[in-house]
Amino acid sequence: MSPRQEQTVVIRVEGLVNRFGTQTVHEDLALSVRRGEILGIVGGSGSGKSVLLRTIVGLRRPNAGRVSMLGIDSLDAADEQAVALRRRIGVMFQDGALFSSLTVLENVIFALKEHFPLSEEAAVALAQVKVVMAGLPLAAAHKYPSELSGGMRKRAGLARALALDPELLFLDEPTAGLDPITAAGFDELLVTLRDAMGLTVFLVTHDLDTLYRTCDRVAVLAERRVLTIGPLDEIARFPHPWIQDYFNGPRGRAAGLSSDHSDSTQQGS
Repeated sequence: MSPRQEQTVVIRVEGLVNRFGTQTVHEDLALSVRRGEILGIVGGSGSGKSVLLRTIVGLRRPNAGRVSMLGIDSLDAADEQAVALRRRIGVMFQDGALFSSLTVLENVIFALKEHFPLSEEAAVALAQVKVVMAGLPLAAAHKYPSELSGGMRKRAGLARALALDPELLFLDEPTAGLDPITAAGFDELLVTLRDAMGLTVFLVTHDLDTLYRTCDRVAVLAERRVLTIGPLDEIARFPHPWIQDYFNGPRGRAAGLSSDHSDSTQQGS
């Protein structure tokens, strides 16, 4: 990212409160996401990672607070403005959240036709491009979700999220349940797409390898707020029990060592 990109905030959350009955998940939460970065969101079970994503993209109305995306107050935007904003974001939920009765191609076409009056021929052509961009063979475009492996369903979900050429991409546990090789391939694809399309990525994950391979910064949710945010090397030094257990436990050390080896290999090539 350029210095100018780093200074441009494209997602801003202020004073966010989310409650479910008597349970408070977020209290006065604040967060800023910079243009062009991949921001990882981590936290313990029940810390509200997915709730935060759903609130930002407008699927949940918070109890209090403000959310803006691309300079637009997304909570109070007029209908026309809200529709225009939705065209500029893509969302991939866990396991792709595809329509099971539609093929991969039809899932992507559905997203396209929801916003643009395209001919069938144009919609098919555009959808095929998105399928290939997501790393799927064209033969997979005509399969139903139940006919795909877990990794292919993830990529199909990504193809649908990319349908409208979004500026902001939201991913909820995109590598959960994948074997290490498939997960690494998805991570590499994500970085390639970010660089090629100029995406800003909001990435909810618990996968340490994904964090080290893809993220420019990481935000840690704990104690109902963003406890700390920054580059991984800074986060790993933050003096909080959960952070120390997570990043400096056996799996965290292994992921960090693997990342260091990968970086040194690339520099030497």
